[in-house]
Amino acid sequence: MTTLIRPTETDAEVEPKAARRRSSLAQAGLWLWPALTTLTLAAHSINTPQLGTDELVTWDVGTRSVDQVLGLLHNVDAVHATYYLLMHGWMGAFGDSHTALRMPSALAMSATAALVALIGCRLFGRRAGMCAGLLFALIPVVSRFGQEARSYALVVMAATLATLLLLRALDRPRSWGRWTGYALCLVFVGLLHLIALSILPGHLIAVALRARQEHGVFWRFCVAVLAGAVGTAPVVVLGLSHASRQIFWVPEPDAWGLVEIWPQVFASALCAGVVITLAAMAGRERRDALVLCATVAVLPPLILWAASHGDISYFRYQYAMFTVPAWAVLAGAGLAAVTRSWRTAGAALTVLALLVLPDQRRVRGEFQHDVPHNADYAGAARTIEKYYRSGDGVVYVRGAPWMLDQGVRYYLPADVKPREVFLDRTAAENNELAPVYCKRSVKCLKGESRIWVVVPGNASDPLDTVPLSQQMALRAAYTTFGTDRLSGLTVTLLQRKKS
Repeated sequence: MTTLIRPTETDAEVEPKAARRRSSLAQAGLWLWPALTTLTLAAHSINTPQLGTDELVTWDVGTRSVDQVLGLLHNVDAVHATYYLLMHGWMGAFGDSHTALRMPSALAMSATAALVALIGCRLFGRRAGMCAGLLFALIPVVSRFGQEARSYALVVMAATLATLLLLRALDRPRSWGRWTGYALCLVFVGLLHLIALSILPGHLIAVALRARQEHGVFWRFCVAVLAGAVGTAPVVVLGLSHASRQIFWVPEPDAWGLVEIWPQVFASALCAGVVITLAAMAGRERRDALVLCATVAVLPPLILWAASHGDISYFRYQYAMFTVPAWAVLAGAGLAAVTRSWRTAGAALTVLALLVLPDQRRVRGEFQHDVPHNADYAGAARTIEKYYRSGDGVVYVRGAPWMLDQGVRYYLPADVKPREVFLDRTAAENNELAPVYCKRSVKCLKGESRIWVVVPGNASDPLDTVPLSQQMALRAAYTTFGTDRLSGLTVTLLQRKKS
């Protein structure tokens, strides 16, 4: 049985300066190539998919003031507090374009690829580490959520970093500095997404195995975990109070869900099959390393599944994505074990890249981030911009998608600002994700000569989708001038009736 720590080099093993320089360059290449590959794939067509509902929430909250963000978090979405505050600062520095909104996720996935390579090298050898990092880059879900303006990519990175820091702490178990670094990383993981702390049972098992050989490891680990728990306590308290409101719609999983989740976790059934098969081929002589990776890869979805049979279900594949790096490490070890040479491993990776190419194209589809609504927010904005006149009003009907108003508003040019006629208080003023509308709709009309109405779906009469009080006010004073039916939504222009 091997241990999860590196052996100490003797003086006789110290290389000359030139050899050490070559070794440093080789070590840099170990993590650099996977990181650059991941960043290149994540950045490819990053502007193509329209913003999805969750991304629109990120944009909406990120554009608010800090006081407004904190006001929102008191009522809802406290579990995303850290991410929203990070994105508020990021958007202030880099803007709110598609690329700007999504680049933190692309960079996080790129950093994760580097971490995967380093972990793979530490546990299974250099070639296994390189294979693991490049395998991670090719998994379609990495590109998919490397282009998503949400916290998932940062969660994947933080959870993977926690595993690497645990390994470093086990290298020198008496170093409180290393355990402190691990504890701080656990705090970061928890602040980004509490569910990602389900990596801890896997870490616990690895520490328990190590504790057989090193006294004091177990209680140091417990102290670090306790410190991490204290750091995330405020989010735990607020998050639990908001959970029934935020994810009430997630269905309770059946037994088959434990099988169905894996193609979703990898965003490709074929890739899931290949990665899991390669993981099963990992060298069996390194038992400690296998146990660590296998438990981090497999246990969290099982924990989510078990925890989802109460009042609230947490069983979403996005919440289990942080297990993908552990699968990549195991698959990299398996690929290195069966290929035996760099050339053969490179050929196998090339074949995998070609096999998952259709899935890579699919995840970059225009409406892929807004499945199943496929709402063409940009198309609606183009229609309004084309025929817009100063003084126009607008009515947005929230339904499915429920961020329809923010979606169209995001794509409208800065100089096209129709007044939302039935709006009483904006979502930001309401410290919520939803605005407040006028109680007496007819009194909110200001005599606009034209009003745009944007509704979800493609009903034959778009006004049928409008809430009844607003619908009655509009029908009494306006007549339909024109309608444009787009993917997932309809834009209608109303003109004031002549008296």
